[in-house]
Amino acid sequence: MASLLERRWTIAVIYASSEGVSRFNEFVATLGAIPAATLAARLAELEEAGLLRREVVQTRPPHSEYHLTERGAELAPLIRALAMFSR
Repeated sequence: MASLLERRWTIAVIYASSEGVSRFNEFVATLGAIPAATLAARLAELEEAGLLRREVVQTRPPHSEYHLTERGAELAPLIRALAMFSR
């Protein structure tokens, strides 16, 4: 898991999710400069690692939402502390 957390944008995606961001376009709007392909890769990697869960919402049109799992939520306080430290 450490190698995943070292990858660019991973911590930012977890932080955004912990702040309530859940949809792909919300991540793009919140994170700004992240390339769409990179965001898609990070979301898939975090889901595979068990830190995010993907939920398909059956609306018109259907969309996906990403939420922290219990394991991912355990990282949130640490990442918030890092964000406060970096200010």
